Amino acid sequence: MSNHRALTRFAMPVVMIAAAGLAGCGKQGSADPELTATLIQPVARVEIQAVKIAPGSRTGEQIYKATCAACHDAGLVGAPKTGDAGAWGPRLGQGHDGLTASAIAGKGAMPPRGGGSDLTDTEVRRAVAYLANSAGAGYTEPPVEQ
Repeated sequence: MSNHRALTRFAMPVVMIAAAGLAGCGKQGSADPELTATLIQPVARVEIQAVKIAPGSRTGEQIYKATCAACHDAGLVGAPKTGDAGAWGPRLGQGHDGLTASAIAGKGAMPPRGGGSDLTDTEVRRAVAYLANSAGAGYTEPPVEQ
């Protein structure tokens, strides 16, 4: 009889689990599909939006950050570092017009317009003023027309 009791103790939970599993077969779930979809959404979402500023309407700072900073922040390939008055001193002697002409044409490893082929002459002038002013020049950056 003890074998029968042991078998019953083991078999009873197995039979109950199987019965519970079979009881739900073929039934439509009672969960709301919209609620389920909401509950399994990711915790965070990243959205990337490209902001395109029309050529001609960019400030010197915007142009500097997008085009010039890659070389001038680190002083790559001979570019005078941003804010380094010693490196910029001889260059500032060319004046705003001379530096702008040099930036438009390209100088040393710097390609024409600093690589910003869509920059207008006025935008290059703004970027030159912004960059040179960081080293102590007093150039006036041309205003952005609205």
